Amino acid sequence: MRPLRVFTAIDISPDVRSAALRLIERLRAVPVKVTWTRAANLHYTLKFLGDVQAENSVDVCRAVQEAVGPFSPFETVAAGAGAFPSLSHLQTLWLGVGDGVEQMQLLFQAIERLLEPLGFAREHRRFSPHLTLGRVRGGSPAGLQQLGELIRKHADFDAGTMTVRSVTVYSSTLGADGPMYEVLSRAPMQG
Repeated sequence: MRPLRVFTAIDISPDVRSAALRLIERLRAVPVKVTWTRAANLHYTLKFLGDVQAENSVDVCRAVQEAVGPFSPFETVAAGAGAFPSLSHLQTLWLGVGDGVEQMQLLFQAIERLLEPLGFAREHRRFSPHLTLGRVRGGSPAGLQQLGELIRKHADFDAGTMTVRSVTVYSSTLGADGPMYEVLSRAPMQG
C-alpha cells in the first residue's frame, strides 16, 4: 500500500477564503507564471509530515488530538501579503497572520512535541504561519519585479478575522489538476 502524504492545517472561514481569492485575483493581473492555490485548498499549514504509512496515520491523528485538545478556541486575523524567500526572489506567495500568530505558534509547538516520538523531526526553521496563495513558476525579470511591488503594496492586506476551533489532519494526493485533500481527522480545541 502506498504511503499517504500527510499534513496538519487550520481551515479558514468562508469570509477569509473570499478575501484571499480577491487578493489572488489582484495578483493574477501581473503576467507571471504562477500555479495558484485552488479555493478549496486554501488553509494555514501547521506541519507537513510527508509520507506516512496508512497504518500509522491513526497514531498521527491521535497525537494531534492530544496536542490540540487542551487549547481553547482563539481569534486570528488573516493579514499581510508576502513571499518566500523574499520579495526580490519570489517562490511562494502567501497571506500571513496578524493577531493570533502567537497562539498558532504555540499550537505548532505542541503538535511538533507530540509527533516527535512518532519519528517526525522538528523543524529547523522558525515557524511562520501562512496561507499559500500560489507558487511562482517563472516570468520575465520585469514581470517578477512588478509582482513583488504589487505584493509589497498589499503588505497590510486585511482578509478578516476568524475563530480557530480545530486542527485538521489531511492526506494529499497529487493529480493532474493539482493536489486533492482528504480529511483524515479533525482535532477540536476543548480547553
